[in-house]
Formats: sequence, structure tokens, C-alpha cells
Amino acid sequence: MIRAIICIAILFCTTSCVQTEYAATGKAKECTRESLQAAVHSYLAAQRAGNLSKALLADKVKYIENMTEVNKQQGLWNTPLDIDFHCSFLDVDTCRTFTEIIVAKGENPYVLGTRLKVKEGRIVEIDSLVTQKGDWLFNAENYLKYSTAEDWRVLNPHERVDRQTLINAGNAYFDHFSDRSVEIPFNTPCARLEGGLYTTKDFDDPNATCYVGFPEGDDKLPILKRDYVVDVDVGTVNIFCRFGRPPGMPDSHTFRLVNGKIRYVHTLTPSVPGLDFNEIMGPPSEAKPEAPSSVDVK
Repeated sequence: MIRAIICIAILFCTTSCVQTEYAATGKAKECTRESLQAAVHSYLAAQRAGNLSKALLADKVKYIENMTEVNKQQGLWNTPLDIDFHCSFLDVDTCRTFTEIIVAKGENPYVLGTRLKVKEGRIVEIDSLVTQKGDWLFNAENYLKYSTAEDWRVLNPHERVDRQTLINAGNAYFDHFSDRSVEIPFNTPCARLEGGLYTTKDFDDPNATCYVGFPEGDDKLPILKRDYVVDVDVGTVNIFCRFGRPPGMPDSHTFRLVNGKIRYVHTLTPSVPGLDFNEIMGPPSEAKPEAPSSVDVK
């Protein structure tokens, strides 16, 4: 419960080329954590009500769901959701946010990964990945159980690393799918929450590893079109990408680093009509991490 409160408190106190271009201009930051928090708060109120009029929207807004541009009336944001848990990360350098939203109860559970783009305090883009029953390893109850047990507090200054180090860590993880010689800065312990599957049998295992689920032998799996939202204060980088052989599955990976090492990884991969999962990702036996027995969260 305490960890859940801490994570919610973060909300109110979360591409490469875009970031590089912005930094090169030398302009003062246009966003603050407070302004981004206000935008996220308004979006969450709108999602709970299924009414976007509650969000701090600009006059012109771009709407994207599962990496396809849609009109305002098509998205899940029009459906009231009873949110069980949410955790947000704020990128003051690019004026963007990322929020994980878990709806575990009822007949239609969801886990969402939503990005907001903010300009002058108003939301100019809503970009959601929506995972639900039938999607890769989906289990909203498990996602809720493990997310609320993990430590996603704001880091102490001495535990943080800079923006580029966070991006480099996420890229190393993805590059390892095609080149096993790339070293990933995994912490020990490390745990990955993939759709609802947790990659460690014992939540408190000091030797838990994230070196599971990677292709074997000469098999390669490309991860393309990577786009980054970075919260240095929380030690996170969220990467939207196309995972697997082109055109790739819409995908979100969120990495949490403490002292420069990856402690947690969260992944969301929605199914999209017209895309064959096995053709893009390879046979399930190659792509799916080994399922541990039930994890005891103490």
C-alpha cells in the first residue's frame, strides 16, 4: 500500500531524434514537472469518466491508439474505466509523459500505456497502447499485483543517471535481441513484467535475473522505430517501438534504473488486426520467456 501511494505521488509532484534536436537548440525547457503532472491528472480524470472534455486539451489534438492515428470518437478514452492503479513518468525535456494504467476488475480488464504530448500546458497528442484479453501474456491481475509491490519511488540524487545513460540502457536491451555480444546493464536482482508474466519465481530473490526470453543461437529479432520518454528523477525510460520482424508489433518497454543498473522492466504488446504475431515474433517457444511458478509477493 505504501509503495502504491508513493507511485501515485509521483504523478502529482512521467524520439531519440526529437530529443537530440531539442537539446541542440539550447532553448530553456518549456515544461515543468508541475505542468506535466496537471496534464496527466486531467487525462486520468477524463479516462475514469470516459469523457475527454475533462482533459486539458488543446484546440487541435492528435489521437493515436495502438500506433494508428484515429479520430477522437474511436479511442478507449471514450470508455469509463475503473482504474485500480496508475504510475506516471514525466519528461520535461520533450514535454511528454507516459502513464501505465491498470484496470484489473470487471469483465473487460485492461493495461494501458498512454503518452501525452503537452504544449503550453495543453495536451496536443494522446498516444495509447491498449492491451486486453488475448494479447501477449496478458493478465491484468498479475500486472496489478507485481506493479504495486515494486519500488518506483523518486530516486535520491546519488542513485540517478543522466538522460542519455537511460536511453543507452534501453537500447542495449533491444540490441541484444539481434546481437548477443551487446552487454545489458542489468542489476542483480532484476525482474521483468511482461503482459502479466513475472520472470522471477521468488519476488525477493536476490539473484533474480532478466536474462530470459532472448533469441537463441543465430536467431535475430529486430526492434525498430524506437521513441523515448525519459524521467531522470525516477530513473525511467519508456520506449515505444515496433518489436520483431517488419512491420513489427506495437510495443512499449519501460526500464527502471537504480545506480545505472536495470532493476525492473515492464512490457506491453497489443495485438493488431492484420499482423500475424508468430510471423513477426517467431514461434512462441522462441519468443516467450519461460513461465515461472506463481510468484509469492510478500
